[in-house]
Amino acid sequence: MSSKEEPAGAVAERQNLGSRSQRKQLTRDALLEAALRLMKEGRGFTGLSLREVTREAGVVPTAFYRHFRDMDELGLALVEECGMTLRRLLRETRRAGVPLFTDMIRRSVLVYKRYVEDNRLQFLFISSERDGGSPVIREAIRREVAHFTNEMAQDLRSLNAFPGLSMATLEMICGLVVNGMLSTAADILDLPPRRPELDQELVEDSVRRLRVIFLGALQWREKPAAAKQPLP
Repeated sequence: MSSKEEPAGAVAERQNLGSRSQRKQLTRDALLEAALRLMKEGRGFTGLSLREVTREAGVVPTAFYRHFRDMDELGLALVEECGMTLRRLLRETRRAGVPLFTDMIRRSVLVYKRYVEDNRLQFLFISSERDGGSPVIREAIRREVAHFTNEMAQDLRSLNAFPGLSMATLEMICGLVVNGMLSTAADILDLPPRRPELDQELVEDSVRRLRVIFLGALQWREKPAAAKQPLP
């Protein structure tokens, strides 16, 4: 047997481990999707029971605890999964070297709109839980907003977009952008089908609002730091 060959038992064991890992991920995904489906008709997350979710997912209740301690932890996973991919997509858009700042704004709006449309149930969940429901989920959404804000501020700083502004002011401005676009998710979800003119209107309105924020940022002047008092 060559050094590159594996014993048959080792190969079978590795394949079995892979299969178990895949099955575990499938079950976890099924639980997350089941919770989203149950909320599709307007039910709040806090109104869902563990047994409802497992029944909808087609698994026994004991399988739930192999993935989540409780329903709040499942909700946290929903928030995290919704945010991670979108943050990556928007980072890539900002760092793509678009020559005009206005073009970067437009591309970011289009990326965001497409992601909301492709992940409708996740954003229905975020929209409904952002201002109500479980305090644990609300806090998780606030943390995601903070991640978006910080990453945008860091990227704008690296692009030297607003060199006269402190990082604290830049984060304040990015917070206005992030919270504004998060509120826009509800408008995107409410767009009627096969009305491209309304889609375009929403995009243009979003771009204009963001441009107003950034144009205001260009005019903002930091207060000079207070002079230190001489020691007596």
